[in-house]
Amino acid sequence: MGKKRRYNDKRHSPRPIAPAPAPAERRAAAAIERKAKTEYDKPFILLENADKDTFMFKAGQWARHSMSIAEYRENSLVKELAQKVNGMTRYEIRYPISHDA
Repeated sequence: MGKKRRYNDKRHSPRPIAPAPAPAERRAAAAIERKAKTEYDKPFILLENADKDTFMFKAGQWARHSMSIAEYRENSLVKELAQKVNGMTRYEIRYPISHDA
């Protein structure tokens, strides 16, 4: 029967010990301004094809839409959805609700 190999803790060549890094300078904690929480309207779905054309579902069919996804990203919430439809990417668009009173 063969011998059981034992763990060998001996190191063949000693490794040089690196000096401890100097403590990082602490920056003064700047006052963090938090944005007001934005409320969004109901979502709607757009499709985007490889040519960056967008389509919206109207009257039972997908019709061309005038705005691109990049234009929506400027002023609304845009989420890319995981499922694709006929090779086109789905996006969920939500406009912010303005509270002007």
